[in-house]
Amino acid sequence: MVWRRFEWIGAIAPLMLAYPSFAESAAVFRQQGLQYRSQGRYLEAIAALEKAVELEPANFSGRVLLGWTQHRAGQFEMATDTLMQAFYQNPFEASTLNALGIVHLVRGQLKAAIASHAWAAFLKPDNEIAYYNLSLAFEQLGQYDWAIAMAAKAAQLEPSNPHPLIAQAIAHWGNGETSQARQRLQQAEQLNPAFAAPGYLMEDLTQAGFTPTQIKASQQIR
Repeated sequence: MVWRRFEWIGAIAPLMLAYPSFAESAAVFRQQGLQYRSQGRYLEAIAALEKAVELEPANFSGRVLLGWTQHRAGQFEMATDTLMQAFYQNPFEASTLNALGIVHLVRGQLKAAIASHAWAAFLKPDNEIAYYNLSLAFEQLGQYDWAIAMAAKAAQLEPSNPHPLIAQAIAHWGNGETSQARQRLQQAEQLNPAFAAPGYLMEDLTQAGFTPTQIKASQQIR
């Protein structure tokens, strides 16, 4: 039987040389998926990234790309399932936990969002994304001191980003600390003067993961 095995290998050898490996093919589909996503063609992007995962199922980063694209397309339940699969493959990758935590946060699953981002922050202490989203989650739970502390850490790690300052402002406002809230909002406007326009602020904060209630609070601070 051994000779038949070698005979089979010899027969497919030309095919192995003529066609790329599964990993190379998966990379092509991933690149195609990213290109479609950059064009806003989410359904086509998802189809390409699903094919990449099918060809290379052990590549957990490919699953993260798929899950995040599903999230961008508004397929939140599917995104959660995909990112959980990536987490099970490698529970020690901060980028997976960041993406999973954001999906939980958008779905209002605040305890799950906190668990994901807390683990991400533990694995990668300079992870400003985790601290920022922890702030948004704690604020929604009324844990204002925790929200302030997490936003302050995110602002320290990424001082050029105004969003952690706005998250701080909203948490201070919820805590009844109006002067601190206005001070943080003014600091955010210094980083990005466009925030002085209420319409721009609303659109920007929506994209940055703030809830409608949090956006309303940012307007009240003025």
